[in-house]
Amino acid sequence: MRFRDYKDDDFPELLALWKALDMGGHERGDTAETVRQTLKLGGKLIILDNEHTGEIIGSSWITYDGRRLFLHHFGIKKEYQRQGLGMQLAMETMKFVKEKGCQVKLEVDSDNIPAKRLYEKIGFGAFPGYDIYMIRKTDEIITETAAAHHRTHR
Repeated sequence: MRFRDYKDDDFPELLALWKALDMGGHERGDTAETVRQTLKLGGKLIILDNEHTGEIIGSSWITYDGRRLFLHHFGIKKEYQRQGLGMQLAMETMKFVKEKGCQVKLEVDSDNIPAKRLYEKIGFGAFPGYDIYMIRKTDEIITETAAAHHRTHR
């Protein structure tokens, strides 16, 4: 197993991994162009692969917004889980975070206990009392005018 940087031709296999792990897909804005843009802005996409076959086994996508890093799509292919690869990928991820010198955030499904334990082992802490709000469907974004209309017609 080896760690390497993402290459453009990785995207189809990577997308299949993300979908298999229920971590991403086109409906979440995961496109090859989005990955390229985030890398240009100072992010990193770490690939864990089998150096002999080239099979992608895991990923850790770190984006950068200018003040904070955000960890996305951190996962290991199901048949390779529970072998210590998640911790190895986490340590590789944290090397980049430390080099960048920024705070790092992530989201994890509240029922994903193994992932939560891993994140806690490497120093992440939950923020009790905070909820996450998101708009995924950009066609459902309410503009100022629409918001005013919405408030007056309840």
